[in-house]
Amino acid sequence: MYSKDQIYAFLRDNMVSLFETDPEMITPNANLYEDLDIDSIDAVDLTVKLKEFTGRRIQPSDFKQVRTVQDVVDAVYDLLNRPETPDDSKLDSASE
Repeated sequence: MYSKDQIYAFLRDNMVSLFETDPEMITPNANLYEDLDIDSIDAVDLTVKLKEFTGRRIQPSDFKQVRTVQDVVDAVYDLLNRPETPDDSKLDSASE
């Protein structure tokens, strides 16, 4: 199980490598869209990385209210701490 600090570190490191974001700009209160210039394509790329990190399918409803870096950390933490369902499997049934 990952702590919120580990999730934050993963998120920060991936935002730096994927989007060339200045690490000092990535703070818990940073708004993804306004402060960090994350667009919808970037959000999809980040979601793919989060799916790999969690091993679970990311549901759009899980991230509907996400606006800040801390919101992402909290959403991933909640995802990892709820019971896994068949829909959470990282393997899609089409790929089995």
